Amino acid sequence: MRACARGGGSCYSETPPTKTACACDSKARPGLERDRGDGRRFVEKKTGAPSVQEGKRLGMQEFSSDGVRIAYLDFPAEGEDRGQPILLIHGFASNHGVNWLFPQWVKTLTRAGRRTVVFDNRGHGRSEKLYDPEAYRPQIMADDAARLLDHLGIARADVMGYSMGARVAAHLALAAPERIRGLILAGLGVHLIDEDGLPSGVAEAMEAESLEDLVDPKQRMFRAFADSTRSDRRALAACIRGSRQAMAAREIAAITPPTLICVGSEDDVAGDPAPLAALMRNARALTIPGRDHNRAVGDKVYKEGALAFLDGLKPVV
Repeated sequence: MRACARGGGSCYSETPPTKTACACDSKARPGLERDRGDGRRFVEKKTGAPSVQEGKRLGMQEFSSDGVRIAYLDFPAEGEDRGQPILLIHGFASNHGVNWLFPQWVKTLTRAGRRTVVFDNRGHGRSEKLYDPEAYRPQIMADDAARLLDHLGIARADVMGYSMGARVAAHLALAAPERIRGLILAGLGVHLIDEDGLPSGVAEAMEAESLEDLVDPKQRMFRAFADSTRSDRRALAACIRGSRQAMAAREIAAITPPTLICVGSEDDVAGDPAPLAALMRNARALTIPGRDHNRAVGDKVYKEGALAFLDGLKPVV
């Protein structure tokens, strides 16, 4: 999410807030111009919660993860299937559409011959909303991801998570390394171990009566982003309280799958990727030039680096 220059808020669109409407502007209208991440721009026809609409159009499916309803989409590879499926895990207050469909990740991966699975984390998008922070422990959210792979009959996959999704992916890699061929942690660097997740005050920002009641720029940023995706803010408050857990350095060192850590050079949320990579057995860092936490999501350097990393891994046997 980037801070909006007009209102101190944020939006999931990646445009400069000078001439076009942004999602944190209460007067935002259809025709929102957005950035694909490669310098090209396109006009999004609708604002609000596009993932839900897209999910309905594409026919999102659901399964039960230990009694919790999880919504997902399973996209087949285009052309010849490499037999190397990938699971994508979105970030806090986002959803499968905002994080992966709109920035063209699904298209990029399926066109590269990869079956691509996206889902809405518990408390997000079309998945079930829970209000107990204990239900959002990273280990529990990682179990959702593992059960989805089980549900789809995928024994081993590549896994990419962004921000909170990277935290979930790291816990999955620690608990079940045999399920992961390659791991991409994006939008999260050394703050995986030296800070308890997102900046403090995010839960309180979710619970505030309105954006206008908030002064802190980062509180406003996360609140406006949640409003733009029409999220259940009570569920998000529980989520951030339950998922704010730093991993220990020894846990990071125990992660065995090959790992790529991707962070924007201007990202003040994620932390430096290099120290995190240095703790791991088989990891390297990729800095995404000129991108902050939000604008890195669809960046060309990020996509090219991720594809090159995946191409260099050993085939699934």
